[in-house]
Amino acid sequence: MKERLQKIMAHAGVASRRKCEALILQGRVRVNGQVVIQLGTKVDPARDIIEVDGQPVVLEEKVYILLHKPRGYLSDTRDFRGRPSALSLVPDSERLYPAGRLDARSEGLLLLTNDGELAHRLAHPRYEHAKEYHVCIEGYPNDETLKQWRRGVFLDGRQTAPAEVSVLRRERDRTWLRVVVREGRKRQIRRVATMLGHPVHQLVRVRIGPVQLGNLEPGEWRYLTKQELKELQELKQLSNT
Repeated sequence: MKERLQKIMAHAGVASRRKCEALILQGRVRVNGQVVIQLGTKVDPARDIIEVDGQPVVLEEKVYILLHKPRGYLSDTRDFRGRPSALSLVPDSERLYPAGRLDARSEGLLLLTNDGELAHRLAHPRYEHAKEYHVCIEGYPNDETLKQWRRGVFLDGRQTAPAEVSVLRRERDRTWLRVVVREGRKRQIRRVATMLGHPVHQLVRVRIGPVQLGNLEPGEWRYLTKQELKELQELKQLSNT
């Protein structure tokens, strides 16, 4: 897939994107042996040879890993209190970072990648990508409570966006809900549930956009399939429009 030359150079660590643009304009960049000075030039990182001042640009292979983050693990790379990081469960962890976080008490789908642009677009609420959760709450919410959650509640002085909320099953004194949100305020689902009188007992993220957790057990991981990667790239292109 072709992308802008300065973007590929920046992702490869040549320099900032603005500095890469300057290098192109200065005639210091070659693609397949030809000097390129047009900023709109698109190249295929899998096929084209890029050189800066005669030195080849080494393009980092993109990695996409789906992890079932267990409870008690952090999504962040470091923690001064010594709590374990989910990144320690996968290979090449020093190169990866999460595309959207889960708090330590939550579990489920965590997408780890070195594709910074994709990670940003999946995590940022501006792009409104659907994130689906299975949530176990205390008690049995009535219809009015569920309607209120679907409409949105005031959180930090502003109303939450509409959400999809439906009952999956009831067990003992608890209820499992399916909740789909398109924004990502900090601990939003836990806070909304508590406001409505039904604190969260367990929270599992099962989907981000087109990517499903499936039957992975806590701590297990796998690389994304070609079809999942294709769908994510299409999602990124839609975000660009």
